[in-house]
Amino acid sequence: MFSFRTTPLQDQLDKALTEGKVGCFCTQNCWDPDSGRYMYEIFRSRGNLAEIFSPRDAELSPVTNHMEYDLGAVGRLDAIVVEIQDVGTRYFNYTRDLFRLMSDMKSIDEPPALYVADHVNPAGRVVEGTVPSVPAEDNTPRVAHRHGLTLGELAYLYHSEIGAKYPLHVISASVTGTGRQVMPWTIAPASDIPGLFTCDMYSGGGLWNNTSITPGIGTARPYEYIGAPFVRTGDYEPLPIPAGVLMRPCSFVPACGKYAGETCYGYQIILEPGTEYHSLLHTLQLMRYFRERYSQFEVSPELSVKLADPVLLGYIEGTCTYGDMREHVKVEEQKWIRKARKYLLYDNQPYRIK
Repeated sequence: MFSFRTTPLQDQLDKALTEGKVGCFCTQNCWDPDSGRYMYEIFRSRGNLAEIFSPRDAELSPVTNHMEYDLGAVGRLDAIVVEIQDVGTRYFNYTRDLFRLMSDMKSIDEPPALYVADHVNPAGRVVEGTVPSVPAEDNTPRVAHRHGLTLGELAYLYHSEIGAKYPLHVISASVTGTGRQVMPWTIAPASDIPGLFTCDMYSGGGLWNNTSITPGIGTARPYEYIGAPFVRTGDYEPLPIPAGVLMRPCSFVPACGKYAGETCYGYQIILEPGTEYHSLLHTLQLMRYFRERYSQFEVSPELSVKLADPVLLGYIEGTCTYGDMREHVKVEEQKWIRKARKYLLYDNQPYRIK
């Protein structure tokens, strides 16, 4: 059972929400500017809040975070209300945590109904990359790297993909105070997604975490900065730079994570106003560049699982030309957009950068 609802969460009259035991699967993004309270306080005031499932560390913790839950506690609930801010890329931790929950709920004899309070996608409707053609990371739906959907649309797709029988209800992003009053990056979705441009760079930038280059984790501008102690910058370097993009040589010292306390040299990726940035393609070009230039550049086995596409990995390894790889990405983006239309809940359409 699926429904798309256009009245606010607090006005929903389902017995599971008004009288049942409610669990809230949420992050700091469930704060409502209209009422000045967090979503779970709706149910606390009603006296039927039974569980809160939230990130295990503080919202601006410098470490990579996840959301945990006890499946036994989930099985005692009548409803779970989800409110997190997805960032538009299929390997975002909190979204994958939700999909893990959705998969686990299939094993419960009488699972709770699932309600998703939707949010605008801060990465917009732009699509980048390919749908997994080989085994991908666990709890990852078959969507493009940058998928162009909202969390509600993603949940709708995943619910269908896994053949879930429990009810799924998506509450429109247009009826929440957050959706109407607060830009979707105002409250940081996660500690490593701090600002306006981060989501535009994460579809490619997130892949650096599986290499010997750091994407600036442990700095104030992750995914805008890339580098390592072994990188040497200079005006003579023939870096691959797309139109509308500037690559500023820089240095930084991460406070945590890879190369914590070490001076890294690299680049700040700067987008000129109005530029539509294909982060995935540019990142793959940079990875091939670093691989050909530096013996210290390495990729972990996890990168191939995150890419989930032998053609993309082959380009990094030098067995595929850029033209062939780009054409492959173009075709796959078009395929994904056609598939995505089945799950759209809003009028604006996903599109690819041409």
